[in-house]
Amino acid sequence: MLVGAAALLLGGGGLAAVATTALAGNSGPEPAAGHPHTITATTISCPDVGERLREVPRSAQLQVSKGLSSLDRQVHDAYHKMMEGSGSTVLARLKQQRQKTIGTMVTAIAENAKRPSYLLKMSGCTTKPVDEAAGSGGYDSTKTTKNGWYQNQPQPQTQDQNQNQDPGQNQGQDPGQNQGQNGGQQGQPGGPSPDDFIDITTVQPNAGTPPFAAPQGNGASTGTFTTECGRNEDGHFNSDNVIVTPGVSNGAHHTHDYVGNKATDAFANDQKLAQSDTTCTNGDQSTHYWPVLRKLDGNAEQKPGAAQDANVGTTLTPATVTLTFRGSQAGQVRAMPRFLRIITGDAKAFTNGTKNANASWSCTGFEDRQLKDKYPLCPSGSQVVRTFAFQNCWDGRDIDSANHRDHVTFSDQNGNCPNGFTAIPQLVQRITYDVPQGNSFAVDSFPEQLHKPVTDHGDFINVMPDNLMSKAVNCINSGQECK
Repeated sequence: MLVGAAALLLGGGGLAAVATTALAGNSGPEPAAGHPHTITATTISCPDVGERLREVPRSAQLQVSKGLSSLDRQVHDAYHKMMEGSGSTVLARLKQQRQKTIGTMVTAIAENAKRPSYLLKMSGCTTKPVDEAAGSGGYDSTKTTKNGWYQNQPQPQTQDQNQNQDPGQNQGQDPGQNQGQNGGQQGQPGGPSPDDFIDITTVQPNAGTPPFAAPQGNGASTGTFTTECGRNEDGHFNSDNVIVTPGVSNGAHHTHDYVGNKATDAFANDQKLAQSDTTCTNGDQSTHYWPVLRKLDGNAEQKPGAAQDANVGTTLTPATVTLTFRGSQAGQVRAMPRFLRIITGDAKAFTNGTKNANASWSCTGFEDRQLKDKYPLCPSGSQVVRTFAFQNCWDGRDIDSANHRDHVTFSDQNGNCPNGFTAIPQLVQRITYDVPQGNSFAVDSFPEQLHKPVTDHGDFINVMPDNLMSKAVNCINSGQECK
């Protein structure tokens, strides 16, 4: 049983120290006099219902969106209560809430599709010790890895994904005590840890020369198409997620940074996106978004997606945003369908494990060194770089899938797509930032994910006019570099 919690603050950088929880009850016999209970840093780990969805009929989409958002809010609230020392009743109450919410989702789906009874088994959550000795997912991205064009593919998982357990994490932090009483600051951030940062100059090269080029085979599509959409100078932010939780305000529970389509929010359907203006100079109406990066300066903006969802700090505007589509080593690529939706990375990779993780962090001048589970400390004059290389194989049928993953996948390192999939242009979102020196920044996240770098992710909806997509494909397949 959880019997206590404490949260401390480290001096400098605004970083929160490890949230320590004393474990007793079934954890073993009572300690002898003078020997305290073991102190362990913990977080809450819940099965990811969204990842297990296989069919969501149109009639159930809004109910499922509301359910997924409610599940995230329930974990958020339970995590803060656990950090306040509420004890084992937190998990019991959380299970009851999840049972009701998942049951409602299952009933809605079953009205016009096969009843997904397996989801009902996903209500229980656990406390997850934070392993201070290992990097996220049990692998260390600072080590040399195989060089390859698609080096951003998810790394192998070493435990059963169905258990939603990550085989090891780097040091985790307290989300902070909820200080929302009397108008005080709400959602003091938890993490990142000093262990989540590494000096990029100490990392060995582990990737090809940007953009991670690999040897090209005969018939490879070697061209590129770059679309220029600015760097969100207009300040287009919201805490929605139109792909995962359409129709629900604050469905993301963290703030997204947008370029491209100006109409993107939770209520933007295909028609609205197709009629919208865009920040892209070539008329590309596509939607590009990612979690904001924040300076850890303690600035607590009291609104959804920010301090109300445990994301504290001043939002950093990117210095540059580059959106490039590239080809395949194995041959020609075909056009993406309009309104194709792709998510890369996993906002819950810290507790889900790294099956879908696809974060890639680096510094300008050092992009042959890519980090998955660490934030880079860059030398003076060098910018922080986030890179998202999206899935480059499509099933040829669907513009989306129930879990927003099954309709697209990655090729192998030779550019070959799995059976039933065909090569499409691979989107690479590259974003740079000027950040203060030191452990001074973090990506927005769900509170229980502790602002870990491995949770970084990018989102894309293709709304290119058909003639522009044809131009992009022709450029890529003919080996040209076009804009």
